[in-house]
Amino acid sequence: MNPVRDSAFRLPERLSAKADQKLISRDERHFAAIAVSLEEAIAEVSQRLDEVRRTPGGIGRAAMDRDTEIHRLSGRLRALRRFGLDLCLGHVVAEDGSEPLYVGRLGLTDSEGRRLLVDWRSPAAEPFFAATHARPMGLASRRRYRWTGGRISDYWDEVFTADGLEQHAALDDQSAFIASLGGNRSARMRDVLGTIQADQDAIIRAGSRGALVVDGGPGTGKTVVALHRSAYLLYSDPRLGHRRGGVLFIGPHEPYLGYVSDVLPSLGEEGVLTCTLRDLLPEGATAPPESDPEVARLKSTADMVRAVEKAVAVYEEPPAKGMTATTAWSDVWVGADDWAEAFRAPDPGLPHNEAREQIWEALAAILWDKQGLDEEEDGVSPELFLRSLRQDRELVTALHRAWPLLDPADLVGDLWTVPAYLRLCAPWLAPEEVRALRRDEPRAWTESDLPLLDAARQRLGDPEADVRQRRRTAAVAAERARMSQVIDDILSAAAIQQEGDEAEGAVRMLRGRDLQDTLIDQDALPDADRDRLAGPFAHIVVDEAQELTDAQWQMLLLRCPSRSFTIVGDRAQARHGFTESWRERLERVGFDRITLASLTVNYRTPEEVMAAAEPVIRAALPDANVPTSIRRGGIPVAHGPVTDLRATLDAWLTAHDEGTACVIAAPGAPGAAESADLGADAYADTPRVRFLTPELVKGLEFDLVVLVDPRSFGEGVEGAVDRYVAMTRATRQLVVLTSN
Repeated sequence: MNPVRDSAFRLPERLSAKADQKLISRDERHFAAIAVSLEEAIAEVSQRLDEVRRTPGGIGRAAMDRDTEIHRLSGRLRALRRFGLDLCLGHVVAEDGSEPLYVGRLGLTDSEGRRLLVDWRSPAAEPFFAATHARPMGLASRRRYRWTGGRISDYWDEVFTADGLEQHAALDDQSAFIASLGGNRSARMRDVLGTIQADQDAIIRAGSRGALVVDGGPGTGKTVVALHRSAYLLYSDPRLGHRRGGVLFIGPHEPYLGYVSDVLPSLGEEGVLTCTLRDLLPEGATAPPESDPEVARLKSTADMVRAVEKAVAVYEEPPAKGMTATTAWSDVWVGADDWAEAFRAPDPGLPHNEAREQIWEALAAILWDKQGLDEEEDGVSPELFLRSLRQDRELVTALHRAWPLLDPADLVGDLWTVPAYLRLCAPWLAPEEVRALRRDEPRAWTESDLPLLDAARQRLGDPEADVRQRRRTAAVAAERARMSQVIDDILSAAAIQQEGDEAEGAVRMLRGRDLQDTLIDQDALPDADRDRLAGPFAHIVVDEAQELTDAQWQMLLLRCPSRSFTIVGDRAQARHGFTESWRERLERVGFDRITLASLTVNYRTPEEVMAAAEPVIRAALPDANVPTSIRRGGIPVAHGPVTDLRATLDAWLTAHDEGTACVIAAPGAPGAAESADLGADAYADTPRVRFLTPELVKGLEFDLVVLVDPRSFGEGVEGAVDRYVAMTRATRQLVVLTSN
């Protein structure tokens, strides 16, 4: 953009009054400065990135620091290039008449150090979002912009004092936020940073200690809060930085993750990991839902997850009988007490498979002391003694039988195929429940198995850990020997002219273990690829959290020992019911510090739609937290036969050049994706129309929603919740089609 010739404002003719230079000239001058500074910042960051990339890669810590800096600069450059002047969200004017403070997606200063934009997450920007007429926070006025195609297509002013009018405010009959609600939806969630409301902002900026529960009905902005809070916490809380564990964001399903994928990058944050619960395990990609509701219920409890601990403990019993171990120096008696002491040696929390090496080391230390060996007198080191013990096949067999390496899938599979083993590990189960859980194929995994598989994987660890560690130790020793030889060659070839203490100091430095360890290329050593989703994380955000079972909560608690969570959900949208309070549910699964926050205003769903949806949910859940809509759409809910589906969609597509529609039908129902005559096939080339089941629309929103035979969604609470959720996805129009 040319800051001299081009205007940041491109207002339609109907808003010509807002184009008055008295209203926008100050903004024009500021945007011109932003344009220049933005170009300079892009050039500066690009140059710095090129310089870092040209520097030698280095090894060890130097290589890590270089990679970290490249990642940081690349992220900054992408953020700067992603936006132009629309980095700016708006500005506020203080009561004292000081210069306006402009708020942006990122902070920006000019070459002279003048602050052009403050980052939206900074404390200075808080009044832009949080000020209200009841609590103006020292503001005289606030202006918000709507950007279209890189230009301002509209803006709204609010004044908080009589003096605010002197700032040449353009006052409207509606706020920026209300005006934005009627905008067309797209295949991805729109950025709403510029219209965050005070109740939402307070939750976004809340502290990260303990669990913050955000309870709110449809359209209250729960997902908006969850996403913006993720970006805010990474910016504001140094305890949650990427090197401290970072933030994990859990969404309900894949369509949801695709829908929100652009939001975090648009907020200047690319470091949040996003996934579904299924993604936490490789088996989740193919595991179907549990077909038997009773089996699903039995597997969903935290007690069943804890049964995995008992299942592992069965394989951690020390031998009850003693034996003679043979070493290269003499035989030594290994008593039951020696075994028990060695089995107590592993560090608390160390995974089972990784603990066996510590048992070996503890056992060797016990037997070393028994033999009274002395490293100097006997010429044998503890490492050599341990190596000798490993040659005793009988001893190795005894240890491996008492503490075998275990595979997580085998462990969980045995619970379902060996009834006696399940009764031992879960003694509270009734005989008929044990029979219900039994299956012939141990690895026929279902969705309900995933928490138990995860618990087993976390508890057992890597079965190859001890082998990999020995390989790594050997590799380090080999690298150290190689470095020592390199240093010998350097000292032999170099003509070191120094004499006395100086020469000895140089030799000592080159011989030092710290220097040799620094020279070792850690990345080249054998190691396992780290599972990025295994944690631990510093903070976890969970959207649609009302659907999680107690067992699934254990999956997340294992990944966040600090119990720092943002938990977002609506009890009235729980498909399997949610009769207790959030506090009761969360305390039962293991949370201790819980703070509750509520969102009660429905910003998304028109009154006409909510008037039809509210009786649906209250019939099943009379105490449902149904939010109050703040706008009317002017379009009544329409009804018709299923045969009207194609005509409904065609008419809407003809009348609207933008926006999205969704047909929501139970699997196999007329009009669902499986139906070629009325369903998705007819609109395969129209990305603006989607066909989804009720389970896959949570967290999504569409301009037009067409419900196909909602009676087929089911009975009871589950059916009522599915109908309620489906109806409240509409931001403009709802059509309900029924069969005869």
